[in-house]
Amino acid sequence: MEKVRERLMRATAALEAAGIPYAVAGGNAVAAWVSRVDEAAVRNTQDVDILIRREDLGRAKEALGAVGFVYRHAKSVDMFLDGPNAKARDAIHIVFAGEKVRPEYLTEAPTVNETEVHGGYRVLRLDSLVRMMLAALSTEDAMLMRDLIDVELVDNSWLERLSPELCARLQRLLEDPE
Repeated sequence: MEKVRERLMRATAALEAAGIPYAVAGGNAVAAWVSRVDEAAVRNTQDVDILIRREDLGRAKEALGAVGFVYRHAKSVDMFLDGPNAKARDAIHIVFAGEKVRPEYLTEAPTVNETEVHGGYRVLRLDSLVRMMLAALSTEDAMLMRDLIDVELVDNSWLERLSPELCARLQRLLEDPE
């Protein structure tokens, strides 16, 4: 877990220093939100997901390369490995702001403007993070959504804030947490 935190902090510091807008997403963003309510409920995550604008990828390659990350594009995924011998699970995974991660996702990823600072780095606002996870609703996203539900950051009041498709997905999670 300490290696993941160090990777997150090194990457976000490099992006900040280079003036590249970004947002931490995925499991680390959920952990940041959950920790505000109950630190004991924070789930460990192996990778780091960072949202950037596609037009900033070249600058991100320079900034992250300068702190030891190695850019790779494999299986439609842009990532920065934590050194030349690292594996994909030990990487910074890039999500492009305003684009669908996969064609089957219901909505595009949020913009890099939908952030707030937490723990020294920019994290997606809770509403943006919830919409992003519900749009994908992979097994991992469902598990992370349950973490937000368990600490009561997300509840029935969210149903009126979402599109009908996302509302239906959240309703299923609220009704059957398993």
